[in-house]
Amino acid sequence: MVHDKNTPMAQADGQSASDSDSNSNSTDNPSTRTSRRRFLTGSAAAVGAGAAAAVGFPSIAVAQTTTLRFQSTWPNQDIFHEFAADYVRIVNEMSGGRLRLNLLPAGAVVGALQLQDAVISGALDGGHGVTAYWYGKHKAFSLFGTPPPFGWDAHQFLAWFWNSGGMELYNELLANLELPLVGYQTGPMPTQALGWFKEPIASAEDLRGLKYRTVGLAADLMREFGAAVTIMGGGDIVPAMDRGLLDGAEFNNPSSDRLLGFPDVSKTWMLRSYHQDCEAFEIIFNKTKHDSLPEEFQAILQYAAKAASSEMYWKAMERYPKDLQAMREEQGVQTYITPDSVLQAQLDAWNTVIENESQDPFFKKVIDHQREYCERVVGWHLEGTAPKTPAYRHFFGKEPTDTSTIL
Repeated sequence: MVHDKNTPMAQADGQSASDSDSNSNSTDNPSTRTSRRRFLTGSAAAVGAGAAAAVGFPSIAVAQTTTLRFQSTWPNQDIFHEFAADYVRIVNEMSGGRLRLNLLPAGAVVGALQLQDAVISGALDGGHGVTAYWYGKHKAFSLFGTPPPFGWDAHQFLAWFWNSGGMELYNELLANLELPLVGYQTGPMPTQALGWFKEPIASAEDLRGLKYRTVGLAADLMREFGAAVTIMGGGDIVPAMDRGLLDGAEFNNPSSDRLLGFPDVSKTWMLRSYHQDCEAFEIIFNKTKHDSLPEEFQAILQYAAKAASSEMYWKAMERYPKDLQAMREEQGVQTYITPDSVLQAQLDAWNTVIENESQDPFFKKVIDHQREYCERVVGWHLEGTAPKTPAYRHFFGKEPTDTSTIL
C-alpha cells in the first residue's frame, strides 16, 4: 500500500518523511528498525486481510443471488416473448445481478392458459401474459387488460391503472378471489386488427357462424354476432387455422402475426376493430415469493415494469410498420379496412356485453370507475388534440389508408 507522505498514515511513524531523510541515525538505530519492521509487518497483514475481504465480496454476492423462474405465455418466436425478455433484462441489470429472472417460453413448464395457476401453486415464481387469459375465473379480469372501447388508448388505460385507482381495484379482485398474486400492467398495445379470414368481412352478418379465435370479453362480444368462439394460446392459432378448425382469428399486431405464420394460412387481414381497441400486458408473481424478497428487489420488479412499458412501445413503433409492409410486399397479404357498419355493430354489441356482465357487483364497480375516468380524461384529450389525418394528408400527399382496400 502506498501512502502520500502528507497523509495521517505517513505520520503514524511518529516522524515525517523529511525528518527521516535528514536524520540517518534514526534509521540505523536497531530499536527503530525493529519498531518500523513491526509496524510495516502489521500494516501488510492488515492490507492482506482487507484485500482478502475485498476479493471475497463478489463471491458472497453471487452466493446470495436470488433466481426466480419466470415464464411467458408466448412462443419463443413471438415478439411478445422478446418483450418479456426485455423486462427480464431490465430487472437483472437494475439489480446488478443480485436478483435474476430466468425466462422460459410458453409450454416450458405449463401452457399459456395455465400460467396463472402455475404461479399460484409455486411451480413458477412469476410470468408475463395478459389478464384476458384469466377471465374464466372472473369476467372482470378482462377489464384489467382488454377493457371496453370507451375512447381511450392503451397509454390512457395504463395511466388509469397506475395513477387513477386501477391498481387498487385489480388488487381488490385478487383479494376477493383469494389469489396469492402480485401483479402489474405494462406495455401499451395499439388497436388490434379484426383478424385473418378466408374472405374480407363486408358486414356484421359475415361473422355469423364463423369459427373464430379471440380472448377475454372479446369472446362475449363476438358471440353477440353469432360467431362460434374458441379461446386458445397464441402458438396454437395458426395450426388450428391450417387444419380448418378456425375460419378466422385475431392475435395482435403485424410483427407477432407475421412471426407466428398467419400469412401462411391466410392472405386477408382486416384492420381496425373495437373488440380489443386497447390492451396491455400483465406481469405477475407468487405473492409469498414476492413478499419474501427484500424491499429493494420488490421495488425493482415494479419499476422495471414501468421502464419495460416504454421500451416495448418504442420498439413496436419501429417494428410493426416494417413487418406490415413486408407481409404486403413479400408474402402477398391484402389488408382491408373494417367497414364502419361493422365497427358500429361492435359498439352496439358492447352495450349488451357490459349490461349483462354488470349484474356482477364487482364488474360493475370497475366498469363505472373506468367510464368516469374516460368521460373525464378522454373527453379532455379529444377536445384538445388536433386530428392527425389532415396533417398526414398534408405532408405526405396521401391517405393513411391508401395501402388498404376500403370495403
